[in-house]
Amino acid sequence: MPLIKTEYNAPGIFKNAHVSSIYAATLRKVDFRFKVKNRIELSDGDFLDLERSFYSTENEKIIILLHGLAGNANRPYMLGMAKHFQDNAWDVASMNFRSCSGKINRLYRSYHAGATEDLEAVINHLQQENKYKEIGLVGFSLGGNLMLKYLGEQNEIPSEIKSAVAVSTPCDLGASLEELNKTHNFLYSKRFIKNLKKELQLRQTYFPSEITKEEITQCNSLLAIDELYTSRAHGFKDASDYYKKCSCIGFLPKIKIPTLLLNAQNDTFLSPHSYPVEVAKNSEFLHLEIPKHGGHVGFFQRKKLYYHEQRALKFISERNQ
Repeated sequence: MPLIKTEYNAPGIFKNAHVSSIYAATLRKVDFRFKVKNRIELSDGDFLDLERSFYSTENEKIIILLHGLAGNANRPYMLGMAKHFQDNAWDVASMNFRSCSGKINRLYRSYHAGATEDLEAVINHLQQENKYKEIGLVGFSLGGNLMLKYLGEQNEIPSEIKSAVAVSTPCDLGASLEELNKTHNFLYSKRFIKNLKKELQLRQTYFPSEITKEEITQCNSLLAIDELYTSRAHGFKDASDYYKKCSCIGFLPKIKIPTLLLNAQNDTFLSPHSYPVEVAKNSEFLHLEIPKHGGHVGFFQRKKLYYHEQRALKFISERNQ
């Protein structure tokens, strides 16, 4: 598909990437609450929690939402998307990745950017429960990478999955980590490191033989955390092996359902590989939209609805007709 001409025009100060990113992540308020929490038992003995909301008891369509690094189902960007879809007659299932619902998971492993088996488990659970005829997927950042990898690595996906949208997605994990390490991203990377080390410290109390307090203390970068924990706990040789095998960039050409990748040109988290223009041009299914502004999941508009929410519903609804 050719590059999509965007309709997004950031107002005033929100043309600044840091303003739009920080405001959306920390100051935005969304008047929406999920109605039900479901716990899914996984085949490896672990669990994850879903936040659910229902438009009606007999609805035949559902949207599945996937959050970003150190996020959860109740972050403002997740609530905003959930509210907009429910307001437009969709059921919503918002994933909490392992350990992201406020309850530590049972295993030493947790979640990572390529853990597509957990998305598959959620889809299977929802279909066994309700037999939805239409499923849409929306992933943010790390969750967008996971979703795109899932769509491209499967020989077949359930026919009920009609379309998908990835927002602010790092398609090359290693290259985007290098961007996060740059000076202008210092506050973001520092916050990620703080939150991830806090999670590791909790995990150490449950699995003291797997990781030590000293090892965690010495982690002063996202790369160090991925070397110490993410790669080892999930069966990769090292961080480089993890980034190589889990980056969605290599899976994009194999996607076979209509999929929108919405990445702002001024997103300071993303590397050039996160704007796969040539892949989109040669793909029947990958639609690429690159607004000039929007930062990282910060597509602010002068109304409660954000542009990426409006765009996701429009894209998915058009393809599901």
